Amino acid sequence: MGIDVLVAGAGIGGLTAALSLHAAGIPVRVVDTVEELRPHGVGITLLPHAVRELSNLGLAGELAATAVPTDEIVHYDRHGNRIWGEPRGRAAGHHWPQYSVHRGALQLILLEAVRDRLGEHAVRTGTAFVRFAEMEGSLLRVILRDVGRGREYGVGVRALVGADGLYSGVRARLHPGEGPPLWNGIRMWRGVTDWHPVLGGRAVAVAGSNASVKLVVYPVSREAESRGRAVLNWVAEVRFPVDHHGAAGSGPADWNRSGRLSDVLPHYAGWRIGDLDVPALLASTRRILEYPMVDRDPLPWWGRGPVTLLGDAAHPMYPVGSNGGSQAVLDAAALAHCLVRAGADRVAGLRAYEAARRGVANAVVLANRDMPADRVLRAVAERAPEGFERVGDVLTPAELGELGVAYRRTSG
Repeated sequence: MGIDVLVAGAGIGGLTAALSLHAAGIPVRVVDTVEELRPHGVGITLLPHAVRELSNLGLAGELAATAVPTDEIVHYDRHGNRIWGEPRGRAAGHHWPQYSVHRGALQLILLEAVRDRLGEHAVRTGTAFVRFAEMEGSLLRVILRDVGRGREYGVGVRALVGADGLYSGVRARLHPGEGPPLWNGIRMWRGVTDWHPVLGGRAVAVAGSNASVKLVVYPVSREAESRGRAVLNWVAEVRFPVDHHGAAGSGPADWNRSGRLSDVLPHYAGWRIGDLDVPALLASTRRILEYPMVDRDPLPWWGRGPVTLLGDAAHPMYPVGSNGGSQAVLDAAALAHCLVRAGADRVAGLRAYEAARRGVANAVVLANRDMPADRVLRAVAERAPEGFERVGDVLTPAELGELGVAYRRTSG
């Protein structure tokens, strides 16, 4: 009989796709290479339109109990002088909040919902996608591998969705010879730290400039907030020459690669943003992760026949503008909608999904490479390297206005 829709990858995009397809009455199964899905990673932002889709899937209560609603985003120079800020989420008039949440906590919320609604065996871990082969009647033959036993076997599916991330095996089969991800010269260190509330408690704070050194900090735990504490997610970005090699060079793009405090801390010596002592925050982090800022060039097409891509497998992008996870959620909602509208014709549904999402997502990939907000922050660093007293002495009203326009274009 075969599987109706097989999703390769049990990340945020793959699990949301499973919930969306199930809600639409479409049978679905998920496979993932790892033996056990654990709450890895650091913080992630969910924009209001992604929160809307997850709320429509009945997850509003779980999100509200776990994530922190973001009230505002604020930019500072590296000396802690406020440049610009604006409300976010409900504070900005949206019907849904903007949330900051630990990526692993979000993945577990989605996983528990999938297993509760679709059954314990809806997600098969320790199972790697290998390749897809020719059609057998109305079914595509997909070869999977039992990771523990090393045994390959085939299954018949009506549709295959590659939601298997930056190094997608499904994408590699569809677009062979693409090469490694593209590095822009920025090395990122990331961590989460149990701390005291800072900067008003619910702000996303951005300091410095990605032309040299930049920092992003925001709280991700509602539980910590309820006891008067904060779990702060921080991202430190340092630019190097693109041909730089060594500890801070491009290296492998592995979200779980450990980093060293001694590599990142010197870049933030003396930094203080309001009531946030940046060196102390970094030094108190138990585990630091290191990652190059990479993406891939937008694809002219995502899939063919009964195969398509979703999330980072389709459109990996720089983690700016809070878009990566949110775009994957939107992909999942659109996939379910298009398959339902196409009826029994899975191929037509996949092409409709790609038509609805590919242009939008590709535009975000390109926008994230050259955010007007980053150009404005770079101008502040160049014009006032020692800081300023009045932002109006550094930026014109038009330049300040660019910051709000830039965010509304990519994440509004």
